[in-house]
Amino acid sequence: MTIRSCFLGVLLALLLPLGAAASEQRQQAAPPRADAPRPVLVLQIDGAIGPVSVDRVKRALERATREQAQLVVLEINTPGGLDTSMRGIVQAILASPVPVAGYVAPQGARAASAGTYILYACHVAAMAPATNLGAATPVAVGMPGIGPDEEPKDGKSGKDDASGAADKPQDTMSAKRVQDASAYLRSLAQLRGRDTAWADQAVKESASLAANEALARKVVDLIALDRADLLRQLDGRDVRAGGPDAPSVKLATARAPVLEMELNWRDRLLAALSDPSLALLLMMVGIYGLVFEFMNPGFVAPGVIGGVSLLLALWALQMLPINYTGLALILLGIAFFVAEAFVPSYGALGLGGIAAFVFGALLLIDSELPGFGVPVPFVATLAALFALALIALIRMAFKAHARPVVSGMPNLLGARAVVIEFDPQENEGWAQLNGERWRIHAGQSLLPGQFVQVARIDGLRLEVHAVARADEASQQQQQPASAP
Repeated sequence: MTIRSCFLGVLLALLLPLGAAASEQRQQAAPPRADAPRPVLVLQIDGAIGPVSVDRVKRALERATREQAQLVVLEINTPGGLDTSMRGIVQAILASPVPVAGYVAPQGARAASAGTYILYACHVAAMAPATNLGAATPVAVGMPGIGPDEEPKDGKSGKDDASGAADKPQDTMSAKRVQDASAYLRSLAQLRGRDTAWADQAVKESASLAANEALARKVVDLIALDRADLLRQLDGRDVRAGGPDAPSVKLATARAPVLEMELNWRDRLLAALSDPSLALLLMMVGIYGLVFEFMNPGFVAPGVIGGVSLLLALWALQMLPINYTGLALILLGIAFFVAEAFVPSYGALGLGGIAAFVFGALLLIDSELPGFGVPVPFVATLAALFALALIALIRMAFKAHARPVVSGMPNLLGARAVVIEFDPQENEGWAQLNGERWRIHAGQSLLPGQFVQVARIDGLRLEVHAVARADEASQQQQQPASAP
């Protein structure tokens, strides 16, 4: 097989998936027939709400608009997520010309924290049996997590305390955050005609409701056993999307085709990269790879891997709620550990680097939301690897310190050299010693190739005297001693 045929085969292998994807896109973009019900697009939101979730929801709504879908179903199962990502999803739902139904499923799922806001924003809110929603109090590092109207545990009121505002159960910033979140959820409840009183409790008191309780309090519109039951109950319902002046749309979902939007390779890659633990690991690999390349120019691979890893880590960190103090501590710890290899501190810099790295990793993510923290076992594992590397560096330093000095002027005394050239008139010449050329001076005539021994050092000139050649010395050692 020639190189040309191999190249054509590889080119066809690359173009065939692109052609199939384009054909699939044309089929999906084709308008539905007039006599067929418009499709229903289903998107699963599983796990913590983050930037990847916002991108997926926006793409799903754009696809629903492009394909003239009559409904988008968001199947929600989340413990919460980032406030900025949640608000991005809510804004996309409110601006969508296609109705959106939020469905907490499957059974046993939950729409906690950020999921509650998303469910309230949907045009239709539904839950599966044995599911729950609520606990919508915003949390952050250092935030007590209780509302401003909640009584302290000792039963005393903070307002009547003589110590004043210093003993309040919540500082001003936390109170502002809670009040803002409460007003936001109440506004969504008013927009969709849902229970505003419970919305206030969900934020200020971290209240939660089971599916039946949520239906009784008109927090959700219906309870469905599964997706098919949900579409059956939504059939014939009038829904208004796109603003208060938009006309209502009557859903026909009983026999509508269902298009499920799966995770593609891009979503999976972005979701993996946005994991704080992987971002931290990529940052370490990137920095150490570049340091190794700078220390050993020409290896190429460490520099390439380090550069790519560092850029991916920076991309992931800019999407996460980063505590810059923690990031600075991590960089300081890595710098201390690298300096340990060059400065003879015998572990002082290394121990300081490990401590800075551990504190920085624990403070890196400025949020207590589930799914957005660096696990303590992961930090402990990295710290243990640093400690092992530090022990290895200390052992190498002690071994190097115990070795005898093999360079310097004192070690030249008594060393043997080989004469390269010699001028008998000036009694000076050149000799090779330890792979270097030295200027020599002798009190006798010397021949090229003759062995000499250093007797004295005069600046950069060596005073030498002749010794027997190596072969002559060996012959003399092999001859037996003569009788007296």
